[in-house]
Amino acid sequence: MDFIQWLLSAQIPVAGSALLLREVVGNAFGLASALGGMARRVWAWPVGIAGNLILLTVFAGAAVGLAPESGVGSVALFGQAGRQVMFLAVSSYGWVQWHRGRSASQGAAGDHPASSGAIAPRWAGRRSRFGLALAMVAGTAALTPLFSALGSYPPVWADAWTFMGSLLATYGMARGWTEFWLIWVAVDLVGVPLLFSAGYVASAVMYGFYGAFTLIGFFVWARAHRQTLRRAAGEPAAVAA
Repeated sequence: MDFIQWLLSAQIPVAGSALLLREVVGNAFGLASALGGMARRVWAWPVGIAGNLILLTVFAGAAVGLAPESGVGSVALFGQAGRQVMFLAVSSYGWVQWHRGRSASQGAAGDHPASSGAIAPRWAGRRSRFGLALAMVAGTAALTPLFSALGSYPPVWADAWTFMGSLLATYGMARGWTEFWLIWVAVDLVGVPLLFSAGYVASAVMYGFYGAFTLIGFFVWARAHRQTLRRAAGEPAAVAA
């Protein structure tokens, strides 16, 4: 119990302020998951789920008594907390989808070294892109008054935007759509200033890093898709997750 209490309350002093240890650890798991996602590895999903569980205690801490009375972690971001719960559900779906897709890809491509251990990315298509954009705007508009009523940190629309973007990006990743990286860019552009203003510095810094990282991931997946198409010209097509 002493260790659990220490883990819940431990802080890292930084430049006259402090960071919650849980926030740093949770984001470290998130970074590892993002690296696995760029490499299209199935293990990215369970690693990400572990990070989500930790970050859930961070963003919901102020609402359930796990945060200090003032300072770091004292502000509740219900959109951020809710998206951790959403991640648990969608990531479980993605874990299953990627496992199935990887098995199908390996079965179709045989022992081709380029196909080993990774799912095959693809483009979402025009209709799916339109649906993603519509869901982003409509979802943000619908969730803003809900998060406002719950007492989320302002501007509340930004909290709703990051929630919806995270949901759609994770779903797109589960489907193997290359465009999901660009949705993360849109999330980061809004999420970074929101987290800084709310005092979640570790998460804000990580979001800022993700902004550059997601652009790299987009081009990595786009290149992998072109390579898959070239292989498919002379071999049975790989099945995307």
